[in-house]
Amino acid sequence: MASKATRRQAAREHAAQAPLNEKPTSMVANGNSVAHDAPEASEDDVKENIFLFWPNIIGYSRIVLAFASLYYMPLHPRTCSLLYSISCLLDALDGYAARAFEQSTRFGAVLDMVTDRCTTSCLLVFLSSAFPRFAIVFQGLIALDFSSHYMHMYATLIVGGADSSHKNIDKTQNWALNLYYTNKIVLFVFCALNEVFFIALYLLSFSSPLLAPHLIKTVEETGGAPIQAGAQVNTSILRQIFPDPFSAAALELARANKMDSFWPWMIAGVSLPVMAAKQFINVVQLVNASVLLAEADRKTRKAKGLPRKKQIKQV
Repeated sequence: MASKATRRQAAREHAAQAPLNEKPTSMVANGNSVAHDAPEASEDDVKENIFLFWPNIIGYSRIVLAFASLYYMPLHPRTCSLLYSISCLLDALDGYAARAFEQSTRFGAVLDMVTDRCTTSCLLVFLSSAFPRFAIVFQGLIALDFSSHYMHMYATLIVGGADSSHKNIDKTQNWALNLYYTNKIVLFVFCALNEVFFIALYLLSFSSPLLAPHLIKTVEETGGAPIQAGAQVNTSILRQIFPDPFSAAALELARANKMDSFWPWMIAGVSLPVMAAKQFINVVQLVNASVLLAEADRKTRKAKGLPRKKQIKQV
């Protein structure tokens, strides 16, 4: 008995002297009551950096090019048009990169849409200042563009859930939107020529004597008076030099960059029907999203028992 007690005491002392930093073995018993170590974490569980996916990097490049085009927009039409066009063309490249590298993400889709809306609206804001008589038209186009896409995205999330795409439009919902979003050629042509039309209008603000007469005419012809030697410079003279200070086409420096208006008129004429069709699609998209949201509201109210039936008072 003494020897057994001694062996038990020695075993307890050995267990107490075991290293504290020794990793405990996770005991998982199988059918034969044999213990095995638990599997370690897989090396594949690496956190991906979504912000550095190739499609998103292309999206950042588009933003940089768009800002550069805005910098040159008031005075350098050729440089601005080139930078703006490259930014728009990269919109098609990021989709191919997403499919090639299997890097399609919701962040990338939202980044792409936000960049499209912001760049187009910035160009329309400039056109509003270049052609103040048509400012209300450009303002309406900005409002329609933002409202239709916002309501469409919101309706997609409400009806289809978080994993749904705004491009998944069933033919039963609307055949025009289905063709617009599912046919890549149609989508590219509509988006590209829509931007081309506005770029052509931008170039016409530097070239057309019909749309921007004070760009071609001299200061005297636009109602201003020449500055006499020794004349005192005051606010009235500045107003004579720049009769329309809110129009970039009225700037004296912009006159040095005036262009021939033949090609801008040709480009505007060819792209005008597609631009008009694109605005029609925006209207259809706005109406379709409104109908989907209203239908979702009806289902939600019905599930809550609304409207509540009024109790008939018994006389």
